[in-house]
Amino acid sequence: MFVRIVKMGFHSEKIDEFLANFEENKDKIRAFDGCLFLELYRGKDNTNQFFTYSYWKDEESLENYRHSDLFKNVWAKTKVLFNEKPEAWSVDKVVSLD
Repeated sequence: MFVRIVKMGFHSEKIDEFLANFEENKDKIRAFDGCLFLELYRGKDNTNQFFTYSYWKDEESLENYRHSDLFKNVWAKTKVLFNEKPEAWSVDKVVSLD
């Protein structure tokens, strides 16, 4: 299992459009084979920035998602709303405390 973090910045007037698209697709993304967890965060100081935080079974699962029609449709509607280049990281969880 590994964690995928994606940072996205949006034009202020496009945030509602992004949130509507995320709301429409979040359950489909979470139900995608290999996706174990999904959350969306919003920046406290920069409310135009959002972060997705997801757990994936393995890299193959993430790649399958990234090549799926679901991802292509979601990303096509998302990327036109950006005000900055998105950034993404794949990381291994080292420690987790509950």
